[in-house]
Amino acid sequence: MSSRSAFWRALLALAVVALSLWITLTTPPRLGLDLRGGTRIVLQTEDGPTARADAAATDRAVEVLRKRVDGLGVAEPSLARSGERRIVVELPGLRDPREAAEVIGRTAQLAFHAVKGEAQQPAGPEGSAGPAAPEGSAGSEGAAGPEASDGSDGSDASPTSNGTARVLADPDAPGRFLDLAAPDLTGDGVKSAEAVLDTTSGRGWTVDLAFRDGAAATWARLTGAAACAAPGDPARRVAIVLDDRIVSAPAMQTGVPCGAGIGGGSAQITGGFSAQDARDLAALVQGGALPVPVTTIEQSTVGPTLGAEAIRASAWAAVIGLACTGIFVMVVYRLLGVLATAALLLYGLISYAAVVALGATLTLPGLAGFVLAIGIAVDANVLVFERAREEYAALGRAATGRDLRRPLTTAFGKVWSAVADSHVTTLLAAGLLFVFATGPVKGFGVTLAIGVVTSLLTAMVITRLLADLALRLPVVRRRPAVTGMAGLGRLRTRLTRRVPRLMVHRRRWLLSCAGLLMVALAGIGVRGVEFGVEFTGGRVVQYTAERPVDADAARAAIAKAGFPDAVVQSTGDSDVSVRVRESGDGEQREIREALTGVAGPVEVERDDLIGPSLGGELRTHALLALGLAVAAQLLYLTVRFRWTYATAAVAAMTQDVLLVIGLFAWLGKPVDSVFLAALLTVVGYSVNDSVVVLDRLRELRRRGGGVPLADLADRAVAQTLPRTVNTGMGALFVLVALAFLGGDSLTDFSVALLAGVVLGMASTVFTAMPLAVALEHRNPAPAAPGAAGGRSGPGGRQRAGGAGVDRDRSGAVV
Repeated sequence: MSSRSAFWRALLALAVVALSLWITLTTPPRLGLDLRGGTRIVLQTEDGPTARADAAATDRAVEVLRKRVDGLGVAEPSLARSGERRIVVELPGLRDPREAAEVIGRTAQLAFHAVKGEAQQPAGPEGSAGPAAPEGSAGSEGAAGPEASDGSDGSDASPTSNGTARVLADPDAPGRFLDLAAPDLTGDGVKSAEAVLDTTSGRGWTVDLAFRDGAAATWARLTGAAACAAPGDPARRVAIVLDDRIVSAPAMQTGVPCGAGIGGGSAQITGGFSAQDARDLAALVQGGALPVPVTTIEQSTVGPTLGAEAIRASAWAAVIGLACTGIFVMVVYRLLGVLATAALLLYGLISYAAVVALGATLTLPGLAGFVLAIGIAVDANVLVFERAREEYAALGRAATGRDLRRPLTTAFGKVWSAVADSHVTTLLAAGLLFVFATGPVKGFGVTLAIGVVTSLLTAMVITRLLADLALRLPVVRRRPAVTGMAGLGRLRTRLTRRVPRLMVHRRRWLLSCAGLLMVALAGIGVRGVEFGVEFTGGRVVQYTAERPVDADAARAAIAKAGFPDAVVQSTGDSDVSVRVRESGDGEQREIREALTGVAGPVEVERDDLIGPSLGGELRTHALLALGLAVAAQLLYLTVRFRWTYATAAVAAMTQDVLLVIGLFAWLGKPVDSVFLAALLTVVGYSVNDSVVVLDRLRELRRRGGGVPLADLADRAVAQTLPRTVNTGMGALFVLVALAFLGGDSLTDFSVALLAGVVLGMASTVFTAMPLAVALEHRNPAPAAPGAAGGRSGPGGRQRAGGAGVDRDRSGAVV
């Protein structure tokens, strides 16, 4: 590396590290709700009678909802449109989602009607009478009842023949109804609404309204006309209707002048409200009516304790995984390993700063992706160091007293293409996660992508810079053994002396893999895949009890309460999760009471509700993501390699995916979006391993002369196996730490990836290579001119024999 290039690399590295340190010290991270606690609600807009639920209507609905949320007093709420018809609402710190869902999801159509008189009980949709509002509670229910939004509870009256007047239940006289004229005024004319405690007249909590200029005149005209009716006449009343329910129908006092009405542009809604009901109603009126109806399709609540434990567990997993990986790399590669460990520490700093600087939300799966990317960063370093050992050994005795930077510089140049391939395959998986995943899992795709890009910087720039500076030192040049390049390593030495002849039995390996695959498919077919609540719809609530919970006792108590199909699992000494089909808050209260009877008082730590339509959509997206992952990898590898090699790599990857799914089917573990994240990561890892070995096979074949392809494949496996093992060990350290310390929510994720990494290493040797050899025998490639002889290496130098290096059309040599 020239002095000029070293200077620019040093300047770039210093600038990136300094900027990352400044961002880390000055900018707090943006934590997701699964880490800091709170409620997440996903709403979907629906077509209304007069408006279509398009992107513009959804944007208007977001603004209305933002005003309502502000009225709830939640700190730092987040509302954003997702797609054309979805609205994501995040409310940090809110433990009880019922209140927010009731206020946020209501249409809030406010109208002021003149009362024409009393009416008979109206007929419902099928001619049956709707129930009357309960005495003394109509005002409160009208303000906060979630069932009032669609008017299907029976207290709503059918419109009269003119389509504008209505007959609705009288809140002050249960069992009676009022005949209302067409609305004279709507909520659009309300300027402000405020919950006020009326202590002077003893009315309790009321909602004071202030009208806009034009609406104030209309209000005066409406109340003036009502004041002209005789005392006791229902026509002397004005009905205030919210979502087709009368919340208040005050009669004009005798002091209101006939014709002039109530001036000043103000009004007061009474109805026996509680303080919370009055504030909720004020927030609804202040926000205005939604332009289109909305429905809740997803709802998730996480307690702050659970989030704090997740942060602490993931932090420990990162520290332990990084420490174990660093120790392993230092033991194997000595001085170069020490420098790589320093680069890994800087990788952690730069990755974290990048997440914070981009404003990405850090979620629990995102933390897992952050930790997992450590293994990717190790992979690039291992590729370089293993190639540096080969380059040093190729120099033979001439290496004594020579510049140690030469083999390392050559190694960096030759592995660049392989490093790029491995990172691109992982980026493809991360990109698919970002596009198709939802909620916290999308954060996994973001942090994984950031980690992949950062690992390129740390491995190819920072590690190279540190190694170049260290290898300039005279004390290091006099002792090449301390660098870690002077020896090939025990495993590589043994494999070089006696190359395993695996391809002789390639049919046996393929049949064995096929048998293993049949076992996995049998698990999928016989036991079936247990889809999580995200893919089926339903509700999962995690409770924490004061004393240990017996799963069988809890299951029996919940079944006795009327939920025999509930799936009850004990997730710890005092933790239990209950999964049921989509249920309301009333059913959840019954389940909670049943658990209290067998485990004492329980607290809700997590509550996830997924609508059936969203569950089906997520399931479709998951299958589409897997299909696109396979197609994308096949397309990319076909461009980089011959189609036979690409087919072999994708076949091995597909086998790994099916084996992991089959393992979860046999174990009875749920398949959810977190599992999908693990599965797509397995896709990247599996293809990465296959690419490295197939790339070496391509190199050996180009300069292999008349050596049979099976023997070349055996050599390719032997020469790249140390890299595969060392890279896999780096990933396994991190995954084991996540499995034991990452908490219940990341255990299945870690198990899936542990299985995927091990299966990926095995499938490269026993599936991808035998299949590539078989396909090449059936479809031989055209002979390349000059393939048997020595070829000019980089810079035009002639290199012969086993030390010769040849570049293919991609420049990739591993």
